[in-house]
Amino acid sequence: MKKHPIVRVCWYGINILLIASFVAVLYGIGWEFSTRSYLRGFADAIIPSSDSPEQKAEAILAWIADGPARRTTSDPAALSLRDPVDTLNFQQLLQVCGTATNAFVNLAQSSGMNARRLLLLDKNRLSKHVVVEVLVGDRWIVVDPSYHTVFHLPDGRLVTRTDLQDPNIFRLVTQGIPNYPQIYTYESTVHIRLARIPLVGRHLRTIFNFVWPSWEESINWTLLVERESFAMLCASIALFCFVLALRFLLGWYCSSRLGIAPVRLRDQIVRVGQVLAGNS
Repeated sequence: MKKHPIVRVCWYGINILLIASFVAVLYGIGWEFSTRSYLRGFADAIIPSSDSPEQKAEAILAWIADGPARRTTSDPAALSLRDPVDTLNFQQLLQVCGTATNAFVNLAQSSGMNARRLLLLDKNRLSKHVVVEVLVGDRWIVVDPSYHTVFHLPDGRLVTRTDLQDPNIFRLVTQGIPNYPQIYTYESTVHIRLARIPLVGRHLRTIFNFVWPSWEESINWTLLVERESFAMLCASIALFCFVLALRFLLGWYCSSRLGIAPVRLRDQIVRVGQVLAGNS
């Protein structure tokens, strides 16, 4: 290994990254466990566990609309928009469609419901509103947390986003909601807006749709973009797996192409420990 300084630097660098990514995984596990525990306790306090999904949705909306007094802040921009601890506790965030959706989705998931966010896009493919879909039976019904509403027809039938693409149905379900903007239509919707990713975002949807046409419907991506702790955990696991694969690849290259046996990570850790112990 000493005869190949570049390989040696790469080997030690990868090992450092591997240790750092493993520490990040442990941190992500702890953060996500803490968040889940907090949300479970919060959900248990306001949502009856025996209720149906529709009743649970109504209970969350009632809490958002008429719950106890929440904290306020003079600088809402300093709050995390994807941390449910913030979105559940600050009044300003519960009044915004995106963060109200974050609060609803996190409480719904913690109470055993299957919920996901739905972005309504304008003609320029920009987000104009955010609502929630909740799985009731085999139908994804639409809930608007910022207007504290479960959409339903006059006869009580719950509606889906496909139903709401009909202008007549949209008008029927929204006409009783005071000051509901009629521009919040459903002709263009997505669950995750890839265009926000710099440089490659505009092309990712086309690639994913070609490779796996049902990718957006097959997996509930909402928690990945609506809960910081979960995103951190997934990103750290992905990084750990990537660095581990690089380590195996470099080890294979060293042994099969260069004829050298890389020093095992365990041995390196032992050596570092011995050096530190000797210096102390």
